[in-house]
Amino acid sequence: MAGNARNVVFGSMGVAGLMGLAAILDLVMGIPFQGQMVLDIMFLLAAGLVVYMCMDCLKDMK
Repeated sequence: MAGNARNVVFGSMGVAGLMGLAAILDLVMGIPFQGQMVLDIMFLLAAGLVVYMCMDCLKDMK
């Protein structure tokens, strides 16, 4: 059971990283979200929060 939970946490961290990367690309180049800065900032904050929560969860699993 713990292995499945660990995989879900790593999957969530990967998706959050991809969304953070997409938001950074949008801030720099204007793609894929047509350069909407408020949306990019919200995506970056959400991605950072998810990664932080994943790291905290992995510490608790030990």
